[in-house]
Amino acid sequence: MSGFLRRLIGALVGMPDYDAYLAHIRAHHPDRAPMTRQEFFRNRQEARYGKGGGGKCC
Repeated sequence: MSGFLRRLIGALVGMPDYDAYLAHIRAHHPDRAPMTRQEFFRNRQEARYGKGGGGKCC
């Protein structure tokens, strides 16, 4: 499956994009260490389902 198609399907079903997150961190927060893939998805689930944490950084 192409990267574009995978991102499109992920967006349609609400799957967060870890690669886009990494690109954002590198571009806008180079001094910050990125979350691991597991931390990222846990954070996104907590933000989506109202258990605190999460949210946009900027």
